[in-house]
Amino acid sequence: MKIVFASTPGQEEEICGLVRYIYSTVFPLYFTDKEISEFDQLKVLHTPDDFNTLKDAFQVMTSLQTVISILESPTLDDQYEALFNKNVSTLQEFGLFFPFEFEQFVEAKNMKNSVFSIYIKAANELLI
Repeated sequence: MKIVFASTPGQEEEICGLVRYIYSTVFPLYFTDKEISEFDQLKVLHTPDDFNTLKDAFQVMTSLQTVISILESPTLDDQYEALFNKNVSTLQEFGLFFPFEFEQFVEAKNMKNSVFSIYIKAANELLI
């Protein structure tokens, strides 16, 4: 007999938070608002209803955090490409659609100049 621990609601919330972070902080560094809106319609990184096991959820969280770290680095060196591809592969194994290649982010970073986006969280809020 094998005992398997199911993923917790807290882990699933953390995964959803990481996906929101990618949409609000990482994607605007590379893509236009129109492109990000299309990603949302294509359900890029939309999570399945639940993950089977505790281990699955931890692997997804780790892969998302690694992809975020790589994409937020000041320069996208070729040394990160294998690590990026490995983590994208892991995300896809667990049902998260992430149709990007490392080279797309390198090219997008070179082309993108402004960081103004409707997807970026506001730096301040006016309370009325």
